[in-house]
Amino acid sequence: MTNYKNKNIVIIGLGITGLSCVKFFLKRGVIPKVIDTRRYLYQSIPSYIPCHLGSINKLWLFSAELIIISPGLKLKYSLLLKLISLNIEIISDIELFIREVNKPIIAITGSNGKSTVATLVGKIIKANGLLVGIGGNIGVPVLSLLDQYYQIYVIELSSFQLEFTYSLRAMIAVITNISEDHMDRYPLRLIEYSSIKYKIYYNAKYCIINTKYYDKLLNYNKHHHYITFGKLGNYQISYYNNSYWIVVNNNIILSCNKLRITGIHNYYNILIVLAITDILCIPRNISINILCSFNGLKHRFQLVHERNNVKWINDSKSTNVGSTIAALKSIIVKNKLHLILGGDSKSANFSPLLPWLNNNKTIVYCFGKDKYKIASLCNKVILANTLDQLIHIIVPNVKRNDIVLLSPACASTDQFSSFVERGVLFTNLVRTLY
Repeated sequence: MTNYKNKNIVIIGLGITGLSCVKFFLKRGVIPKVIDTRRYLYQSIPSYIPCHLGSINKLWLFSAELIIISPGLKLKYSLLLKLISLNIEIISDIELFIREVNKPIIAITGSNGKSTVATLVGKIIKANGLLVGIGGNIGVPVLSLLDQYYQIYVIELSSFQLEFTYSLRAMIAVITNISEDHMDRYPLRLIEYSSIKYKIYYNAKYCIINTKYYDKLLNYNKHHHYITFGKLGNYQISYYNNSYWIVVNNNIILSCNKLRITGIHNYYNILIVLAITDILCIPRNISINILCSFNGLKHRFQLVHERNNVKWINDSKSTNVGSTIAALKSIIVKNKLHLILGGDSKSANFSPLLPWLNNNKTIVYCFGKDKYKIASLCNKVILANTLDQLIHIIVPNVKRNDIVLLSPACASTDQFSSFVERGVLFTNLVRTLY
């Protein structure tokens, strides 16, 4: 454990992560300063804590000895470089957590699928009788896990969290996949974003890697165990007899027809889960039982309403183009697909969606901050300011065997507090109006 007594500590951002950092330090008898760029806070903190709202207090930052930065907050790159040049330590809540624990950590990152993998791995470990703490980007601040005893941790990590994490020595590390996301944050775009993701493999004992990235990742960890997955590798998906199969080291393990979740992207997630639980020596029957009973995560390609042979699918968790493409590849539509896109694009390139945007079976609807950016790629498109308005347009126009898919390919932060709020609104609207 690290001693933070008598240190000048500043926490930037007071969402759930920042609040967990405040509690962490108060339990150790340390009173930090806190900064939030919002003018009003929705959560309460003790009145004796110095708090600066509405802007970045540079005086506090330049006089700090330690800065903890919340993952969603953007500081100017030039300001970060200046602070670092002055030997001011800047870390994430993940780094704080790592310094406190001595139990095995399973670290999971990727553009898509990481929450599904983390959830399934946690369920399987728990079914095997171990006390497992699950946290990080999945919604539970890792520092809150310190309040209980756990034998092993499953931590989901975003690129933002990895940026300021330095001491991670995971027992098992994995990148589920990499596609464009948060390009507004990274000047060098995919190259910079990928290099931050690759940090998860530094000093990991077991590295689970997609064969697609194998050559690049060898540069990040040359001395430990590699397990591969993908179209090739130790864990792979094979297609024959009109079905997909899970194959491990050339042995057929499971027909994907027995799974409740569908789509090749989900089958890759299953490969990762099996690779992790096999390393942990969990009996294969426990893993397979959990995998076959799993219905998927809320707001992730979730069928929320079906009436008159019209399916309404909530995929609000698709906050980038790669995730939306995975959803589209999983759909077989008999009549029309009503595709709802929009929100904060994070400077993403939407051209990979073109095959779906301009075909005869798809009707495209756009809303939110970057609706015109997406609409510029479409031959035909229906625009509205809000999701509510779009649902009122769609409801009277759906026909038998249509599918309505909310898979925005954008962040929700332009109009919602989270993708969860966006998905809940969609679900409530369709159940009420149709």
